[in-house]
Amino acid sequence: MNYIFHFEQTPNTRAVKFVANKAFTDQTAQFESSQDAIFSPLASKIFGFPWAEAVYIAPEFVTVTKQDWVSWEVLAEPLCEMISEHLNSGLPALSDKKTSDALSENDSDDSKEVRLIKHILNTEIRPAVAFDGGDIVFQKYEDYVVYVALKGSCSGCQSSVITLKEGVESRLRNALPEIQGVVAV
Repeated sequence: MNYIFHFEQTPNTRAVKFVANKAFTDQTAQFESSQDAIFSPLASKIFGFPWAEAVYIAPEFVTVTKQDWVSWEVLAEPLCEMISEHLNSGLPALSDKKTSDALSENDSDDSKEVRLIKHILNTEIRPAVAFDGGDIVFQKYEDYVVYVALKGSCSGCQSSVITLKEGVESRLRNALPEIQGVVAV
């Protein structure tokens, strides 16, 4: 396959984004433990290390969150090589089980407001958040509040509150002024 990876820091000091030169999956998935990772040979391998706290897999990158007691200066390069070796050997990042968090904008049960929220999240917000190794996934829209899940480097990031309020909430209110807030669940 010949995947080439490099790593990038994220706003979350505990998370690093490992970026491939091309897509290696068409799904996304967040794993918080080795038990969660049963459908991901790559995440299972990463959770084989005691410092691994979370793994987020996207089509062209893997974000790994570590525990505080170990340094990225020690981990980043060997982990980058291990991810590259895993995928270049032909092993998959994710199994065939559907794990994607893609937001369908065409759900016939969705109101026009929910379809607009999903469209903005998919086309504007998710790409920007992915740049920093994370993801944001729509959960529900209820009583004029948008509920989202933060994944990858965004999960537990100190600046995620600012991102939600000044970025996501501001953009969604611009499109739908009746929105009273955006809350991470």
